[in-house]
This record gives sequence, C-alpha cells and structure tokens, in this order.
Amino acid sequence: MEIRAYSFRDLDPAVAYDVWRLRQDVFVVEQECAYADLDGRDTEAGTVHVVLWHEDRVAGYARVLDEVTEWRIGRVVLDRSARGRGLADAVMRAALEHCTGRDVVLSAQSPLAGWYGSLGFVVDGPGFDEDGIPHTPMRLRRS
Repeated sequence: MEIRAYSFRDLDPAVAYDVWRLRQDVFVVEQECAYADLDGRDTEAGTVHVVLWHEDRVAGYARVLDEVTEWRIGRVVLDRSARGRGLADAVMRAALEHCTGRDVVLSAQSPLAGWYGSLGFVVDGPGFDEDGIPHTPMRLRRS
C-alpha cells in the first residue's frame, strides 16, 4: 500500500482517469446516483488529490478542497475489493495531513458518520438528502 498526494497539474493522465473511473464506479454506478462528479473543483489550484495505491492500482481516493476559511474533504472512496481492511483510515489520515490551521468539514453519508466520528469529526448541522442518500454535515475543529 502506498498513498500519494497530487495537485491537479501533477496528476498523470492515466492516474486521473483511474481516479475518476473509481469515483464513477462507486458513486454513480454502485450507489446509483446520477450526478455531475466532474464539478470543476478537481482542477482548482488548492485542491489536493489523495490517491491510495494497493496492488499496483488505484484503490482509494479523497479530495481536499481549500475553501479559504476551512478545508473540505470529499469524494472519499475505496474500490470494493479494498474495503474492510482499514485502508479508508489511512486515506483520511493522509488527507488530514494537508488540512492545517483551519477546521475541516465534510458531508458524510450518514451510515458512515460514526466512522468519521472516530477520526474526530462531530455532527455540525441537520442531516440532508443528497441524490437519495442521507448525509450528515460534520466538522473537525482545528482552529
């Protein structure tokens, strides 16, 4: 297992393709949510792409967005074959390394709120529905 962080400019086209395919396979196909995954935020100068390599392939990912007053982690995903091994913890720890000096927010799929809680996040508002999936806003206080 290896985790690497990339800016958009540092993403090799083949790695970018594998990341976006993973996001599509899980969020759009597996979870049956038709939405615009390619939202324009991947290319922003402050965005960090955290990529988990496992068995010589992209097996996990998280996106860190610089939102000026806070950091936002999203698109946290693991390939089905990589789940259940604690690899998501490693992806999140690597993502959090890039989130210094400000709070970190995320929109957790509600069944995963307890797991995010184990990483120090707390519920930060009422739950909401996004594309038919219940979500919980969460915050990790850093400031």
